[in-house]
Amino acid sequence: MADTFRLTLAQANPVMGDLAGNADKVREIWAQAKAAGADMVAFPEMFIVGYNAQDLILKPALQDAALAEIEVLARECAEGPVVTVGGPLRENGDLFNAYFVLKGGKIAHIQRKHHLPNYTVFDEKRLFAQGPMGGPYDVNGVRVGSPICEDAWFEDVPETLEETGAEILVVPNGSPYYRDKFDRRINHMVARVVETGLPLVYLNMVGGQDDQVFDGGSFVLNPGGQLAMQLPVFDEAVAHIDFERTADGWRCQDAPKAVLPAGEEQDYRVCVEALRDYMGKSGFKKVLLGLSGGIDSALVATIAVDALGAENVRCVMLPSEYTSQGSLDDAEDIAKRLGVHYDYVPIAEGRAAITNTLAPLFAGMEEGLAEENIQSRLRGLLLMAMSNKFGEMLLTTGNKSEVAVGYATIYGDMAGGYNPIKDMYKTRVFETSRWRNAVHRDWMMGPEGEVIPVNIIDKPPSAELRPDQKDEDSLPPYDVLDAILYMLVDEDKSVADCVAAGYDRDTVKRVEHLVYISEYKRFQSAPGARLSKKAFWLDRRYPIVNRFRDPS
Repeated sequence: MADTFRLTLAQANPVMGDLAGNADKVREIWAQAKAAGADMVAFPEMFIVGYNAQDLILKPALQDAALAEIEVLARECAEGPVVTVGGPLRENGDLFNAYFVLKGGKIAHIQRKHHLPNYTVFDEKRLFAQGPMGGPYDVNGVRVGSPICEDAWFEDVPETLEETGAEILVVPNGSPYYRDKFDRRINHMVARVVETGLPLVYLNMVGGQDDQVFDGGSFVLNPGGQLAMQLPVFDEAVAHIDFERTADGWRCQDAPKAVLPAGEEQDYRVCVEALRDYMGKSGFKKVLLGLSGGIDSALVATIAVDALGAENVRCVMLPSEYTSQGSLDDAEDIAKRLGVHYDYVPIAEGRAAITNTLAPLFAGMEEGLAEENIQSRLRGLLLMAMSNKFGEMLLTTGNKSEVAVGYATIYGDMAGGYNPIKDMYKTRVFETSRWRNAVHRDWMMGPEGEVIPVNIIDKPPSAELRPDQKDEDSLPPYDVLDAILYMLVDEDKSVADCVAAGYDRDTVKRVEHLVYISEYKRFQSAPGARLSKKAFWLDRRYPIVNRFRDPS
């Protein structure tokens, strides 16, 4: 009976649907594990396909191809460490979220996920059948149990594994980021360790997939809940960890423990990684965006440079007669600080042509929102033309406050392929901009120092679609608006709850109304990085046509 056990953890970044590429990554890391003398190498949940595959996972052709890749891996990795990897399993008319144990040239064991999450971004009860509890598998004389992701958030699956002989728990995960989630994860895993008395390995994937970012942060807990090892968040990592058999069971030897960044840094890193992987995995290399001289486009430009490098970012100023000299100066200033390509494309001539074309139809009517939105839509038209011509993906720049209440022009400033700050409220945009000016990290491709001019941060926000326009002409002050939105959207609080918290009822009702009537805009908006548990898309699915209003 062995007294030591070496486990290699692959905190890796799959590409959705790239079965061959993901399998190649398994081979590459398996070779590293073999060279390190590992007994086993573990990969995250659904790694062979990518996660969260949504309805793609229902395609029989994908299911068959994924199983074929796993079977080839089993044969090719027969002489060396046991491989454990996640993938789909179609069996007797049911589809399971499965974890495959590859040993001796074949699939030696399959664990089927028992608890299927059906909240926030997860819809697994619709996609998968519930698997049985299952039991542990043997790796060179060590009994390993693998509760799959959600299975470890409940006590029954780990306890069943312990009761049927498991000595170490290895938990494969596809767990996406939201703010403060790490503390929830580790608290749940500590509970499992205390209940079972077994060491637990929490293995999470990394990388961006559409709006979600899987943040890694894999760790190992010894019995009693002591942290034995901690991998960094957001970075791919391969770690070889050693267990020793003691009189009280297996214990993980003390290993390096990465220091996790604060929440503000994590949010910004998610915006960067989400854009970087969205671009890389979809085949785009360059982006462009409209640079207005305001805070939102300034932060998006900074995120883009940190994600892709200044040489891959084009910023375009599209001034009208209402654009202030201050905005012109600020836009040029940040473009120079970031080192991006900067274009100046006035819209006055195009706007005059459109105004003249519509003049016979609009004769005798007062100018108003329609004329203001022509400016925004003309900018969107010009930016999309540049996107088509140069092969650069257009980024949108609306923050969560604007997206929530519809303070954005559909087919205008909402045009584009991705929005890195879609789930970031306006007040947090200001906080994040100040943070980025003060902090620089190795994963940022942009310059250090004060990249966002203080003047952009300090000046009153304005869409500049009419003379002396300010956002507060149309909306409550952002500190009030964001507080109300957080209660209504993120916490699902009632109007009465908001009033009890001290906010004016008429203001709250107005904000509630704006949120509901803007659903059609959000339905057509670009995807963006998910930072919270109530991001606009899979987290919060509301009908477009809806007459309900809170009567409280």
